[in-house]
Amino acid sequence: MRFNCFYHSIISDWNNGNAHFLRGMVRELTTLGHQVTVYEPADGWSRLNLLAEYGESAEEGFRTTFPSLSPRFYRLAELDLDQALDGADVVLLHEWNDPELVRRVGRHRLAGGRYLLFFHDTHHRAQTLPETMARFDLDGYDGVLAFGEAIRQIYLRQGWTRRAWTWHEAADTAVFRPLPGHPYLGDLVWIGNWGDDERAAELRQFLLEPAAALALNARAYGVRYPAPALAAVRGAGLAYGGWLANYRVPEIFAGCRVTVHVPRRPYVESLPGIPTIRVFEALACGIPLICSPWDDAEGLFRPGTDYLVAEDGQAMRRCLRAVLNDHHLASSLVRHGLETIRRGHTCRHRAEELLSICRQLGGTTVAPGKSPLTMEVA
Repeated sequence: MRFNCFYHSIISDWNNGNAHFLRGMVRELTTLGHQVTVYEPADGWSRLNLLAEYGESAEEGFRTTFPSLSPRFYRLAELDLDQALDGADVVLLHEWNDPELVRRVGRHRLAGGRYLLFFHDTHHRAQTLPETMARFDLDGYDGVLAFGEAIRQIYLRQGWTRRAWTWHEAADTAVFRPLPGHPYLGDLVWIGNWGDDERAAELRQFLLEPAAALALNARAYGVRYPAPALAAVRGAGLAYGGWLANYRVPEIFAGCRVTVHVPRRPYVESLPGIPTIRVFEALACGIPLICSPWDDAEGLFRPGTDYLVAEDGQAMRRCLRAVLNDHHLASSLVRHGLETIRRGHTCRHRAEELLSICRQLGGTTVAPGKSPLTMEVA
């Protein structure tokens, strides 16, 4: 089949964690024998910020690591959809696209486009900014791929779509895997963006204060750290490394003894069951993981077995001390976390899930180069 995917950016992961999973999906669909074309806006904010801060060498690093991933750049005002969608069997639009592009592709589909059309949502805005998501005109779309059941239910409840599937993110295990033998870099590593104070208090409680109290050799990576956040990070004794290309994360994990996951507040308070990409990637790399509280409502993992849960800052100190001092505990977490990822949470698993959805809509077996459409779909 031919997949045409419109992503905000597959090149840049500067404040764009979606790129992690989307790169893996392109790779796996291609490996399974399908043709994938990615369209990326020439003026996308993530890529422009990356180039402004780190120069062209950052983009060159991506191309060296992912030589087969080469998007087609476009400007919305000049985009010829007849040409861009010619011959497509499946079209995916990610939710960080311009609403006008989403509308235009839906109109193209309604005008007789012979392809399946999906809207892919991997963010909490459906819950926190419903007025923003209501701007997306999904007429003509076959349905929504939502990265958690709670998000799927919002789309159906709001009447934004008639059909939606839960399609979680997953680990790109061609990149995220254990790398034994790397030299020691530190005890604790945190990889994540500070953002819009959605978890500032939680980062202090579950990361900075425990690291300082235990006098850990710790470091943090990410972007959008305002001056007060940088002062707090350094004041707690953590080294700050700035932006870290996502393909370098496994080598950093390999040199550290433990990492933590502190989800943004919406995923804790109102969107249970959505772990975000960081949990998948940490477990796939074989590093012990400790999480601040979040509800694994969909039963993706085995809390207490795949990772530890710290209910508060004091519990985080205890968990960190236990993992760093108990080799058996650390090894058990690594072994079980890897087992869970490999059993059901890789990009290959998600590619197969997507192909299964296509088969459901097309009513036929999907094979490379064959259209899934044997009947009209609304």
